[in-house]
Amino acid sequence: MTVVVVNHVTLDGVMQAPAAPDEDTRDGFAHGGWSVPYGDQVMGEFMSKRMSDGDGAMLFGRWTYQSLRAAWTNRTDDNPFTDVLNKAQKYVASATLTEPLPWVNSTLLKGDTADAVAELASQSDQHLTILGSATLVQSLMRRDLVDEFILMIHPLVLGAGRRLFSDDGAYTSLELTESVPTTTGVIIATYRRRS
Repeated sequence: MTVVVVNHVTLDGVMQAPAAPDEDTRDGFAHGGWSVPYGDQVMGEFMSKRMSDGDGAMLFGRWTYQSLRAAWTNRTDDNPFTDVLNKAQKYVASATLTEPLPWVNSTLLKGDTADAVAELASQSDQHLTILGSATLVQSLMRRDLVDEFILMIHPLVLGAGRRLFSDDGAYTSLELTESVPTTTGVIIATYRRRS
């Protein structure tokens, strides 16, 4: 299984609350919704294609799981992500949630998260896609478990907020495998870990 991180990030690496002002105000973060003005057809088509390939499962930390569940479970629009998110197998890393999880096709990982992800990765050739979930991503990076990053890099510097790559992160060498510019200055960059 290929572990793939998909995230919006600013030029200074912030990934906190890209979609809405009240999405994640932890630590007094006041810039929520920063990615919204940069959405365009190029990004929509890229993400729709990526999300609709049906190749794999999703992995979330508790915060992201609960946020996405609240936003997507009762939607009735024709957004292509609605069906994908509701039907996908979802694995959740949390020390506080208990089963049964309320979102269909959701499984709580047991024990050490990195060990559980390594076990999942050894059992399948599909993708395990992580959206958001900074703390989870950082813990997996420390164990060298992230294979690919798909980053929507926004032409924006926030100066504060939770960052994708922490100061105590592990050394990782990456190779750019795809780069797609959008009409709003966002670069959708796909990086794979070098062997």
